[in-house]
Amino acid sequence: MRFNFDQTSKMRKAVIVLGCAFGVVAQAAAQNVPSLADITPEAGNSSFLVGHAIGTQGYVCLPKGTGAAWTVNPARPEATLFTKFFGQDYQIITHFLSPNTSPNEFAPDPLAFANATWQSSLDSSKVWAQTQKVLPAGTDPSCPNAGSIACLLLQVIGAEAGPAGGKSLTKTTFIQRLKTNGGSAPVEGCSTAADVGAQKLVPYTADYVFFRKGQ
Repeated sequence: MRFNFDQTSKMRKAVIVLGCAFGVVAQAAAQNVPSLADITPEAGNSSFLVGHAIGTQGYVCLPKGTGAAWTVNPARPEATLFTKFFGQDYQIITHFLSPNTSPNEFAPDPLAFANATWQSSLDSSKVWAQTQKVLPAGTDPSCPNAGSIACLLLQVIGAEAGPAGGKSLTKTTFIQRLKTNGGSAPVEGCSTAADVGAQKLVPYTADYVFFRKGQ
């Protein structure tokens, strides 16, 4: 039993150390985030975390008028966010679509069936957010890749602590999506009624910057 206790204690210490290290690295990266007038949060919010996302945007072909079109709102994100620690990539957040189970005062009424979600890989806390402002890709050095999904400012509309009380993401107020590459809806494969029901997963990468009130 002594062995098990010692092993558990060491594991907990390792998690704490890694969490602190990730925080230092992510905060250092956040300090270098450019200020973009079009998609910068209001005064009083500061960046505290940056993650590089690798994943896909999912699209479904649905009826539109006399034909069909790929869904774009919402697209279905599935991505993993990483930060570098001593030159190695470490997972810090997962990004996906899910129902908002803890809406705040900024959440729409009624709620959408699901919202973009970011969940911490360290303590399972999570936030939901919706688009507030859009910066088309290819129009700014921080969003340089024309033809990719747009860069965004998203406002948090819900937050939830992890099952053990973790709150690493719950103070998030806004999220920027920057440096997008890929992810746009396909240009083919969804134009007629016969195409309805088709699905596509389009690879993309982006940087996500998380903001909170104060410093």
